[in-house]
Amino acid sequence: MARLSFREQVLRVREDAIVSSVNRLLADKGFDLMTVDEVAADVGIAKASLYKHFASKEALAAAAMVRLLERLLAILDQQAARPGVSAFQRLEAVIRWALAQQLAGEMPTVPSQNSTLRAELMANKVYLELLLQVSERLGAWIQQAQAEGDIDPALPAEVVLFTVYARGCDPVPAFLKSSGSFSDEQITDWVMTICLRGLRPGR
Repeated sequence: MARLSFREQVLRVREDAIVSSVNRLLADKGFDLMTVDEVAADVGIAKASLYKHFASKEALAAAAMVRLLERLLAILDQQAARPGVSAFQRLEAVIRWALAQQLAGEMPTVPSQNSTLRAELMANKVYLELLLQVSERLGAWIQQAQAEGDIDPALPAEVVLFTVYARGCDPVPAFLKSSGSFSDEQITDWVMTICLRGLRPGR
């Protein structure tokens, strides 16, 4: 692999800082309330400099979603490497990770109905490829868990997949945390129990 020039290294570090900032702001405020000005101020660069890296607010959000999928894929790799672990246990670990990210303020949230953002994501080949990889691997675990009797086989695998994805934007954990009455561990355990019990076959 060719070594990056000093300028390329500086640009990469700056882009990483920008994406990290966007990730935090999306987790804290959401896409609609986040502004490009806020991102530039948080990173400590001029707005014009930010636009040299990302052409729009939508492009910033897309970069954050790519980063999220890369992190999730690494978690899937870790789970796949665990010996003697069932598919259901792997899914459980992924959901627990997503909840932990949300409670730590590290899970970016973007609206599903924003047409300009959706167009940006659908045009991003890296995002689409990562999303496909993640969905295929989770889908395989879901089907395996259904075959092993750990998830109700009457549930369409797609419904289970979206249920898993939805834990990353579930408003319940943040609401419970804002009350100050419960620990992150308690909140995670309760949400996990409610979610996973609903996926179990009827007894």
